Amino acid sequence: MVTDHDQPTAVLRRLPGLPDPLLSGLIVALLLVAALITLFLEVMFLPLYLGSVAVPVSALLAAPINVALVYGMESVTSRLGFLFAPIVVWVFGFLVFASRGPGGDIMLGSNGSTLLLLACGVLAPAAYLYYRSNAGR
Repeated sequence: MVTDHDQPTAVLRRLPGLPDPLLSGLIVALLLVAALITLFLEVMFLPLYLGSVAVPVSALLAAPINVALVYGMESVTSRLGFLFAPIVVWVFGFLVFASRGPGGDIMLGSNGSTLLLLACGVLAPAAYLYYRSNAGR
């Protein structure tokens, strides 16, 4: 008679509800690339004008988009530090866009809409993670 204790320990059983490691790696890679793509689009549409009035719609859209990226990471892991990985990539890309390029060009200027983009892009996901970390208490 063969019992569970007689089985080799090299065979690991997958827990129900956890994705395949290859699939979870693909999801993480796609979410990190999506963070860079959305940052690029937000920076390109940041100086949007309606007539003579600057309307930073992309800065306001950065908040729900980045919260959605963090929410997507919850499908892969529950580790709180790893959930913020798309936002770390987003901030790194933000700093690259805010620095001078080879010709001296700067994509993000020193104005209020740039500050609004940074605030909406970082503070909304941080508030969401704060809420999620304290929801169980």
